[in-house]
Amino acid sequence: MKRRLVLLTEIIAPYRIPVFNKLVNQDGIDLHVIFLAESDPSLREWLVYKDEIQFSYEVLPSWRHRLGKYNFLLNSGVTETLRRSSPDVIVCGGYNYIASWQSAIWAKRHQIPFLLWVESTAKDQREGHLLLESMKSMFMRNCDAFIAAGVSSFEYLRSFGLPREAIFIAPNAVDIEFFTERADMVRADSAPHRLRHALPDHFALFVGRLVREKGVFDLLRAYSQLTPKIREELSLVLVGDGEAHSELKRRAAEIYPGRIDFAGFLQREQLVNYYALADMFIMPTHSDPWGLVVNEAMACGLPVICSNIAGCVADLVEDGRNGLIFPAGDSTALTNAMSALAGDAELRVSMGRRSKERILRNSPEACASGIAHAVLESASAAYV
Repeated sequence: MKRRLVLLTEIIAPYRIPVFNKLVNQDGIDLHVIFLAESDPSLREWLVYKDEIQFSYEVLPSWRHRLGKYNFLLNSGVTETLRRSSPDVIVCGGYNYIASWQSAIWAKRHQIPFLLWVESTAKDQREGHLLLESMKSMFMRNCDAFIAAGVSSFEYLRSFGLPREAIFIAPNAVDIEFFTERADMVRADSAPHRLRHALPDHFALFVGRLVREKGVFDLLRAYSQLTPKIREELSLVLVGDGEAHSELKRRAAEIYPGRIDFAGFLQREQLVNYYALADMFIMPTHSDPWGLVVNEAMACGLPVICSNIAGCVADLVEDGRNGLIFPAGDSTALTNAMSALAGDAELRVSMGRRSKERILRNSPEACASGIAHAVLESASAAYV
């Protein structure tokens, strides 16, 4: 018997499509996805890959307004859409939208199991506001079970006093096959790709928003602290855009010797070329519930240098094996990590190989299987 799963999530994110495509084929699952909006152009410039969608879905009418760091998204037709979808189980990908609360209330009223899909961790700087934490606790009390993205989010949920049996893990994933295959193709004939993108022979890569909380100023400082010899041989490439872009370029111009390139925002088809040709990937974040760019970099066979704050670290980065972990905000420790990898090509290759092996556990299939298990267990408990 199939269970009708209605999954409520914010936007048609490219990294979720492969997961949902696998979820629709899980035994016992009849999937319908409700997106609150197609995209968020004020924050993300991702293309919407509708041609790749293999599952039933709809996009609710919406109005969005961003005020500082707060994102307000209002939807119409939430309860009517839920009624029409006839769910056996609802999975909600967040608690910070009015539609999420409407769904939780609707589910309780109709005695439908309601599951919260969580990426948050105790180290995420976005946590901690008293009112928000109070609202979050209230929301969680209306949930029947939880889906955690990994170890750190599991531990975070446990900190609320939630029982272990109410928390299921669906390992956070990207389209490994896409990134691995494309990266291998680029490396097999690297010269024209390097020329087309005007990339240096050796470089460390950052991918993300150019904002202070991503640790980009730490990264610039760490690069400037490398020995002149290393900076002559190793460039730094930053992919992304954000409010700190102009200040970063100003500071980068003062660093000599060395080369720092700003590539701007790139879609995945161009981005994979940068992953494929980089020597190492760096995520110096001060605040990130996960960091799917680490998944992408590992799928492309890169060693990763990652701050201890990133939510993905506990699941993906084995210090000294497929990457190096440093304390967030410690630019000297980051310099040492970059120097260690820059000076040892054999270590970079072995770490990159282990990254490709390790990331297989965080496949779209594994994530879909974790969600399906949570849904079917919750449905069985509710409909006995």
